[in-house]
Amino acid sequence: MHIKGWARTSLIDYPEHIATVLFTGSCNFRCPMCHNVDLVLRPTALPDVPEAEILAHLEKRAGLITGVVITGGEPTLQNDLAAFLGRVRQLGYAIKLDTNGYRPDVLRALLQQQLVDYVAMDVKAPPEKYAEVAGLPYAGLPRLDMARIERSLDVLRDSTVAYEVRTTIVPRWIAEDDVAALAQWLATRFPPHGPRQWILQPFRAQQTLDESLRDVTPYSTARLQALADHARQWVRTVRCRINC
Repeated sequence: MHIKGWARTSLIDYPEHIATVLFTGSCNFRCPMCHNVDLVLRPTALPDVPEAEILAHLEKRAGLITGVVITGGEPTLQNDLAAFLGRVRQLGYAIKLDTNGYRPDVLRALLQQQLVDYVAMDVKAPPEKYAEVAGLPYAGLPRLDMARIERSLDVLRDSTVAYEVRTTIVPRWIAEDDVAALAQWLATRFPPHGPRQWILQPFRAQQTLDESLRDVTPYSTARLQALADHARQWVRTVRCRINC
Protein backbone atom coordinates (compact mmCIF):
# COMPACT_ATOMS: atom_id res chain seq x y z
CA MET A 1 0.00 0.00 0.00
CA HIS A 2 1.27 3.45 -0.93
CA ILE A 3 -0.10 5.43 2.01
CA LYS A 4 1.14 8.99 1.68
CA GLY A 5 -0.65 10.75 4.51
CA TRP A 6 -2.16 9.97 7.89
CA ALA A 7 -4.52 11.95 10.11
CA ARG A 8 -4.34 9.94 13.31
CA THR A 9 -7.61 11.15 14.80
CA SER A 10 -10.72 12.56 13.13
CA LEU A 11 -14.17 13.27 14.51
CA ILE A 12 -15.79 14.24 11.20
CA ASP A 13 -14.67 11.78 8.51
CA TYR A 14 -16.63 8.69 9.57
CA PRO A 15 -20.16 9.13 10.93
CA GLU A 16 -20.55 7.85 14.50
CA HIS A 17 -16.88 6.92 14.79
CA ILE A 18 -13.65 8.35 16.09
CA ALA A 19 -11.46 7.46 13.14
CA THR A 20 -7.97 7.47 11.78
CA VAL A 21 -7.70 8.62 8.15
CA LEU A 22 -5.23 7.17 5.64
CA PHE A 23 -4.47 8.94 2.36
CA THR A 24 -3.31 6.85 -0.61
CA GLY A 25 -1.32 8.25 -3.51
CA SER A 26 -2.40 8.51 -7.17
CA CYS A 27 -5.76 9.17 -8.79
CA ASN A 28 -7.42 8.38 -12.11
CA PHE A 29 -9.25 11.75 -12.14
CA ARG A 30 -7.93 15.29 -12.35
CA CYS A 31 -10.77 17.21 -10.73
CA PRO A 32 -9.93 20.94 -10.96
CA MET A 33 -11.24 21.59 -7.45
CA CYS A 34 -9.17 18.84 -5.83
CA HIS A 35 -7.14 20.12 -2.86
CA ASN A 36 -4.93 17.02 -2.51
CA VAL A 37 -2.73 18.08 -5.39
CA ASP A 38 0.47 16.33 -4.35
CA LEU A 39 -1.36 13.05 -3.81
CA VAL A 40 -2.80 13.29 -7.31
CA LEU A 41 0.03 14.78 -9.38
CA ARG A 42 3.20 13.98 -7.42
CA PRO A 43 2.56 10.88 -5.30
CA THR A 44 6.03 9.41 -5.82
CA ALA A 45 7.56 12.57 -4.32
CA LEU A 46 5.85 11.79 -1.02
CA PRO A 47 7.27 9.14 1.32
CA ASP A 48 5.22 6.07 2.15
CA VAL A 49 3.91 5.71 5.67
CA PRO A 50 4.95 2.20 6.79
CA GLU A 51 2.02 -0.20 7.10
CA ALA A 52 3.59 -1.72 10.20
CA GLU A 53 3.54 1.65 11.94
CA ILE A 54 -0.14 2.15 11.12
CA LEU A 55 -1.15 -1.34 12.22
CA ALA A 56 0.82 -1.03 15.45
CA HIS A 57 -0.94 2.27 16.18
CA LEU A 58 -4.33 0.73 15.50
CA GLU A 59 -3.59 -2.22 17.74
CA LYS A 60 -2.52 0.10 20.54
CA ARG A 61 -5.52 2.43 20.14
CA ALA A 62 -8.21 -0.23 19.79
CA GLY A 63 -11.31 0.86 21.69
CA LEU A 64 -10.32 4.53 21.59
CA ILE A 65 -10.36 4.70 17.81
CA THR A 66 -13.23 2.70 16.32
CA GLY A 67 -13.02 3.40 12.58
CA VAL A 68 -10.50 3.59 9.76
CA VAL A 69 -11.07 5.77 6.70
CA ILE A 70 -9.18 4.97 3.51
CA THR A 71 -9.17 7.91 1.12
CA GLY A 72 -6.87 9.52 -1.42
CA GLY A 73 -6.12 10.10 -4.13
CA GLU A 74 -8.15 7.10 -5.20
CA PRO A 75 -7.73 4.07 -2.93
CA THR A 76 -9.10 1.52 -5.42
CA LEU A 77 -5.96 2.02 -7.54
CA GLN A 78 -3.92 0.26 -4.84
CA ASN A 79 -3.31 -3.35 -5.88
CA ASP A 80 -3.05 -4.59 -2.30
CA LEU A 81 -5.98 -2.64 -0.90
CA ALA A 82 -8.04 -5.74 -0.07
CA ALA A 83 -5.14 -7.40 1.73
CA PHE A 84 -4.49 -4.28 3.80
CA LEU A 85 -8.15 -3.86 4.70
CA GLY A 86 -8.20 -7.50 5.74
CA ARG A 87 -5.42 -6.81 8.23
CA VAL A 88 -7.31 -3.78 9.54
CA ARG A 89 -10.46 -5.87 9.83
CA GLN A 90 -8.63 -8.46 11.92
CA LEU A 91 -7.95 -5.71 14.47
CA GLY A 92 -11.70 -5.17 14.84
CA TYR A 93 -12.12 -1.81 13.13
CA ALA A 94 -15.03 -0.51 11.10
CA ILE A 95 -13.82 0.60 7.67
CA LYS A 96 -14.98 3.47 5.50
CA LEU A 97 -13.92 3.80 1.86
CA ASP A 98 -13.87 7.12 0.01
CA THR A 99 -13.94 6.58 -3.76
CA ASN A 100 -14.69 8.28 -7.04
CA GLY A 101 -16.42 5.12 -8.24
CA TYR A 102 -14.32 4.68 -11.34
CA ARG A 103 -13.33 1.08 -10.55
CA PRO A 104 -16.69 -0.62 -9.99
CA ASP A 105 -15.27 -4.14 -10.08
CA VAL A 106 -12.91 -3.33 -7.21
CA LEU A 107 -15.75 -1.76 -5.24
CA ARG A 108 -17.96 -4.81 -5.79
CA ALA A 109 -15.18 -7.20 -4.73
CA LEU A 110 -14.48 -5.27 -1.51
CA LEU A 111 -18.14 -5.38 -0.59
CA GLN A 112 -18.46 -9.07 -1.43
CA GLN A 113 -15.46 -9.79 0.81
CA GLN A 114 -17.09 -7.73 3.59
CA LEU A 115 -14.03 -5.52 3.87
CA VAL A 116 -15.90 -2.21 3.92
CA ASP A 117 -18.69 -1.04 6.25
CA TYR A 118 -19.38 2.39 4.76
CA VAL A 119 -18.80 3.82 1.29
CA ALA A 120 -18.67 7.52 0.43
CA MET A 121 -18.75 7.89 -3.34
CA ASP A 122 -18.19 11.23 -5.02
CA VAL A 123 -20.72 12.08 -7.70
CA LYS A 124 -19.22 15.01 -9.56
CA ALA A 125 -21.95 16.48 -11.76
CA PRO A 126 -24.85 15.59 -14.04
CA PRO A 127 -23.73 13.21 -16.82
CA GLU A 128 -23.35 15.88 -19.50
CA LYS A 129 -20.86 17.81 -17.32
CA TYR A 130 -19.19 14.89 -15.58
CA ALA A 131 -16.06 14.70 -17.73
CA GLU A 132 -15.36 18.41 -17.32
CA VAL A 133 -15.71 18.35 -13.54
CA ALA A 134 -13.69 15.12 -13.27
CA GLY A 135 -10.93 16.72 -15.36
CA LEU A 136 -10.85 14.04 -18.06
CA PRO A 137 -9.14 13.78 -20.42
CA TYR A 138 -6.01 15.29 -18.86
CA ALA A 139 -2.34 14.93 -19.82
CA GLY A 140 -2.81 11.67 -21.65
CA LEU A 141 -5.45 10.17 -19.36
CA PRO A 142 -8.35 8.62 -21.30
CA ARG A 143 -11.74 10.18 -21.78
CA LEU A 144 -14.31 9.53 -19.09
CA ASP A 145 -16.32 6.32 -19.37
CA MET A 146 -19.61 7.25 -17.71
CA ALA A 147 -20.73 3.63 -17.63
CA ARG A 148 -18.15 2.92 -14.95
CA ILE A 149 -19.69 5.54 -12.67
CA GLU A 150 -23.14 4.12 -13.30
CA ARG A 151 -21.98 0.58 -12.48
CA SER A 152 -20.59 1.74 -9.13
CA LEU A 153 -23.87 3.46 -8.32
CA ASP A 154 -25.65 0.22 -9.18
CA VAL A 155 -23.30 -1.69 -6.86
CA LEU A 156 -24.24 0.63 -4.00
CA ARG A 157 -27.93 0.50 -4.84
CA ASP A 158 -27.94 -3.29 -4.74
CA SER A 159 -25.80 -3.66 -1.61
CA THR A 160 -26.71 -3.72 2.06
CA VAL A 161 -23.67 -1.68 3.10
CA ALA A 162 -24.14 1.82 4.51
CA TYR A 163 -23.25 4.47 1.95
CA GLU A 164 -23.54 8.06 0.88
CA VAL A 165 -23.07 9.76 -2.44
CA ARG A 166 -21.71 13.27 -2.19
CA THR A 167 -21.28 16.22 -4.49
CA THR A 168 -18.90 19.14 -4.03
CA ILE A 169 -20.69 22.30 -5.10
CA VAL A 170 -18.21 24.33 -7.15
CA PRO A 171 -19.69 27.73 -8.10
CA ARG A 172 -17.99 27.84 -11.48
CA TRP A 173 -19.65 24.64 -12.65
CA ILE A 174 -22.51 23.59 -10.37
CA ALA A 175 -25.52 25.90 -10.44
CA GLU A 176 -29.14 25.32 -9.42
CA ASP A 177 -30.04 23.78 -12.78
CA ASP A 178 -27.11 21.36 -12.48
CA VAL A 179 -28.16 20.25 -9.00
CA ALA A 180 -31.69 19.68 -10.29
CA ALA A 181 -30.39 17.68 -13.28
CA LEU A 182 -28.15 15.63 -11.00
CA ALA A 183 -31.03 15.00 -8.59
CA GLN A 184 -33.22 13.73 -11.42
CA TRP A 185 -30.44 11.47 -12.71
CA LEU A 186 -29.79 10.03 -9.24
CA ALA A 187 -33.50 9.33 -8.84
CA THR A 188 -33.38 7.22 -12.01
CA ARG A 189 -30.37 5.25 -10.71
CA PHE A 190 -31.96 4.78 -7.26
CA PRO A 191 -35.71 4.65 -7.92
CA PRO A 192 -38.04 5.99 -6.86
CA HIS A 193 -36.64 8.66 -4.51
CA GLY A 194 -32.86 8.61 -4.84
CA PRO A 195 -29.96 7.14 -2.84
CA ARG A 196 -30.08 6.51 0.89
CA GLN A 197 -27.98 9.63 1.47
CA TRP A 198 -26.97 12.40 -0.91
CA ILE A 199 -24.67 15.00 0.59
CA LEU A 200 -24.02 18.45 -0.85
CA GLN A 201 -20.73 19.77 0.47
CA PRO A 202 -19.06 23.15 0.01
CA PHE A 203 -16.13 23.73 -2.27
CA ARG A 204 -12.90 24.73 -0.52
CA ALA A 205 -10.84 27.28 -2.40
CA GLN A 206 -7.51 26.07 -0.99
CA GLN A 207 -4.60 24.49 -2.86
CA THR A 208 -6.83 23.49 -5.76
CA LEU A 209 -5.41 21.63 -8.73
CA ASP A 210 -6.78 24.38 -10.98
CA GLU A 211 -5.12 27.43 -9.47
CA SER A 212 -7.74 29.78 -10.94
CA LEU A 213 -10.29 28.29 -8.54
CA ARG A 214 -8.37 29.59 -5.54
CA ASP A 215 -10.03 32.98 -6.05
CA VAL A 216 -13.57 31.57 -6.32
CA THR A 217 -15.88 32.31 -3.40
CA PRO A 218 -17.74 29.18 -2.20
CA TYR A 219 -21.52 29.26 -1.95
CA SER A 220 -22.88 30.35 1.42
CA THR A 221 -24.50 27.89 3.79
CA ALA A 222 -27.87 29.45 2.98
CA ARG A 223 -27.27 28.92 -0.76
CA LEU A 224 -26.32 25.29 -0.21
CA GLN A 225 -29.43 24.75 1.89
CA ALA A 226 -31.56 26.31 -0.85
CA LEU A 227 -30.04 23.95 -3.43
CA ALA A 228 -30.78 20.98 -1.17
CA ASP A 229 -34.35 22.14 -0.64
CA HIS A 230 -34.88 22.39 -4.39
CA ALA A 231 -33.36 18.95 -5.01
CA ARG A 232 -35.77 17.27 -2.58
CA GLN A 233 -38.36 17.29 -5.34
CA TRP A 234 -36.48 14.25 -6.66
CA VAL A 235 -34.16 12.99 -3.88
CA ARG A 236 -35.74 12.90 -0.44
CA THR A 237 -32.52 12.30 1.49
CA VAL A 238 -30.41 15.20 0.24
CA ARG A 239 -28.76 17.31 2.92
CA CYS A 240 -25.81 19.65 3.36
CA ARG A 241 -22.55 18.92 5.10
CA ILE A 242 -20.88 22.11 6.23
CA ASN A 243 -18.08 20.86 8.49
CA CYS A 244 -16.07 19.11 5.78
